Amino acid sequence: MAFSVVLHQVTFLLAVLSLRTSRSKVLGEPLQLTPEIHTVSLQSALQEANLEWTVPTFSHQELNIVFQIEISRMRTSNTIWVGNYSTTVKHEETVHWKWTSDIPLECATHFIRIRAMVDDTQYPPQSSWSNWSSWKEVNAQVSVPPDTLLIFPEDRLLEEGSNVTICLMIGQNLYNVSCKLQEEPIRGEQLDSHLSLIKLNNVVFLNNAGTNINCKAMNGTKNTFGTVLFVSKVLEEPKNFSCETRDFKTLNCLWEPGIDTTLSWHKQRSQHYTLYESFSGRREVSNHRNSHTWQITEDSQETYNFTLTAENNLRKRSVSISFNLTHRVHPKAPHDVTLKTVGATKAHMTWKVPSRGDYTLLCQVELQCEGEVIHEHNVSVHTSANYLFSDLEPDTEYKACVRCASAHHFWKWSDWMQKKFRTPEAAPSEALDVWRDVRTENGRHVVTLFWKPLLKSQANGKIISYNIVVENEANPTESEQYSVRAPALGTNLSLDLHPYKIHISANNSAGASPESLVVLSSHSGHEEVHEKTIKGIKNGFNISWEPVSGDAIGYVVDWCAHSQTQRCDLQWKNVGPNITSTIITSDAFEPGVRYNFRIFERSVEENVRLVEKQRGYTQELAPSVNPGVTIHNLTPNSFSLKWQDYASDFQSGFIKGYLVYLKSKELQCNPNWERTVLSAHMLLQIILPMTLGVFLSIIVCYWKSQWVKEKCYPDIPNPYKSSILSLIKSKKNPHLIMNVKDCIPDVLEVINKAEGSKTQCVGSGKLHTEDVPTKPPLVPTEKDSSGPMPFVFLENFTYDQSAFDSGSHGFIPGPLKNTPHQLGLLAPPNKLQNVLENDYMKSLVESPTEETSLIYVSQLASPICGDKDSLVTNPPMPVYGSEYKKQMALPGSLTSASLKENNLTS
Repeated sequence: MAFSVVLHQVTFLLAVLSLRTSRSKVLGEPLQLTPEIHTVSLQSALQEANLEWTVPTFSHQELNIVFQIEISRMRTSNTIWVGNYSTTVKHEETVHWKWTSDIPLECATHFIRIRAMVDDTQYPPQSSWSNWSSWKEVNAQVSVPPDTLLIFPEDRLLEEGSNVTICLMIGQNLYNVSCKLQEEPIRGEQLDSHLSLIKLNNVVFLNNAGTNINCKAMNGTKNTFGTVLFVSKVLEEPKNFSCETRDFKTLNCLWEPGIDTTLSWHKQRSQHYTLYESFSGRREVSNHRNSHTWQITEDSQETYNFTLTAENNLRKRSVSISFNLTHRVHPKAPHDVTLKTVGATKAHMTWKVPSRGDYTLLCQVELQCEGEVIHEHNVSVHTSANYLFSDLEPDTEYKACVRCASAHHFWKWSDWMQKKFRTPEAAPSEALDVWRDVRTENGRHVVTLFWKPLLKSQANGKIISYNIVVENEANPTESEQYSVRAPALGTNLSLDLHPYKIHISANNSAGASPESLVVLSSHSGHEEVHEKTIKGIKNGFNISWEPVSGDAIGYVVDWCAHSQTQRCDLQWKNVGPNITSTIITSDAFEPGVRYNFRIFERSVEENVRLVEKQRGYTQELAPSVNPGVTIHNLTPNSFSLKWQDYASDFQSGFIKGYLVYLKSKELQCNPNWERTVLSAHMLLQIILPMTLGVFLSIIVCYWKSQWVKEKCYPDIPNPYKSSILSLIKSKKNPHLIMNVKDCIPDVLEVINKAEGSKTQCVGSGKLHTEDVPTKPPLVPTEKDSSGPMPFVFLENFTYDQSAFDSGSHGFIPGPLKNTPHQLGLLAPPNKLQNVLENDYMKSLVESPTEETSLIYVSQLASPICGDKDSLVTNPPMPVYGSEYKKQMALPGSLTSASLKENNLTS
């Protein structure tokens, strides 16, 4: 019983302990793993501190732990950096960690402590850190003697674009320290009286020798303290990295290295390159900056995976490639190339290639002539190959080229292998294009033969000579043979008037060309045909003609390219049988030069017959010189002129006639003067300003026309505004012009209506007897105002222009329109002037071409010119014989043309 009770108690205790342990894991109670720092080693040149610590309470086999590290500067309370470091820790293992300071370690004392937290899947997440370790002091400071400056870091190597902090440790007795980067002043932050920091961001590369920093104190000696920053260019990643084989024995790897990072004073050598092949595990350092040769082993490795690493003192850069060896074949150029010609039109080519027996190459064959590719072909090759070139031109230089590449996986072509060769000559393949010119002299035919040189493709070699065989058709057994050495293109023959056949061929070293035939008849050179004039076109002529016979096999048009010189340089053009027009163009044609064309018809028998002549100019020009003129039969009243005509071939245009000019000797130019022909350009400079001036004058005159009219010839001259008045006044002669106020009329004309007819106003100064009653007209008085009202006119020759012009005292007849008596009322004297002025202006508008004269009318009485029935019964009566009123001008057109002259006594 007792044993059972004890057993139950033990079981209960084990269960409690197990539950507590399980609860501890579930609730995540922290494991107390406080680190312990053992050593801190310094690398001042790199500004690095290497820490080593352990976890004494660590009893597990392996756990992942996060360590939090805190670093302070100068005092523990001045924290400058806090960071976490995660790693797997094994039992009794020492943990290593490296920290890089942002300032030189010599400048200040640092303090480091660490704490830990388990971060492992075996345990639930931890909620708290362990306790901190004790502070570990890191001290690399040096003592500074008085009157001395210490600058750190010393000769620091760093990369362009990085940041650096310069530390100044100032000795006693020094103050006001200033520093310069090269020649630029730099400023920093003073931490205490003996320590300053200067931060430089994004430093730049200046030169390979480094960048100088110099400092000195204002109160110190003249000594300068300094350091050097060796700034390196940034190491670049290799570019265009590739490897290839040319013989399956070596791999040639190439790349672009980029900027060289070498620095002076052996501070940093040029970057070096290492190749690592992962399948074989081989690693090789290259002796060159941009290439390396990798030996291929005989283990039949076909796939390669290369890593190229560039490295200097500051960093590494790597690139990788992977390839199959058979896909990177860059063959060497073919060798043992030979060429053998087969006749004049074929050539046989052979060559060899460096290749493995089981590897097929594709070779490209090219044939070039005069720098152009005229033939191309591909040939599959294992070790050697051949190819036959055909359809070649004789006596021609060619260049055969061959290159090869992988037939299955193209990578690169090999270099070209070239071979030049020349085909042998062959006999000319085409007959000569020949022509002839025939003229008769002293009963014989003088024949000039011409031929054009064969083209290179026709000559098939160098033409040495031309063979000419002359056959007399009257006696075929008699023939003569001539040889003309090249490069002559013609010859002269003197023959009798018999028919001849002339055979012409060209010769080279391989043979003669087919013969060309020229047939001469007995009448050759005697043809007389019509010559017509044609007009040229730009740089040529359009020649057309009428066919003469229906059996022509073609036509020939010939002309002299230089018609104004002794050297004709005969040219010709062959035209087909059914063509009767052609265009002749030549760069030799010149304006002002006459060209003569002949058109020949060619028959089946090779006879030629002249069918037409034509002449013309591409552009006619004026004669360049005047004809030489001589004077004959000179008499006081006549003389004869004679001159010689222009030579037709030297005329610059067709002469259509001659102009003879005659002028007196006084109109001749001075002998010392020169005749000048103004260009189109100079004439415009003269004519345009003159035209503009005239145009402006017309505009001004039109604009001022009214002012000119009023000033020079007004419709009604105003004596007081007349310019003659100033002239008279200047002469101080008052009798030269009449003053109206002082005028006493000497002629009065009273006009009344005649019985049965209308009385018209006249200005003749006399009454027409047939229109005037026998009794004198009544003049109304103040007592009797019911009588007729007479017209009273004052005539004064000074103002009556028409009378002055006529030279008599009569008025110029003219119709009277819309005069006051037609209004039905008598106009009062004070309104007569306005009425007459209006009528006068209206008459001018209605009859602008009617001649006008001026008559001064007295307003002694109102005019009565009209039907007496329309008169007012009691018109106002002016005082008879009173002094004259104001006068006005009346145009002469208001006078009547029907009145006759009559005398009236005043």
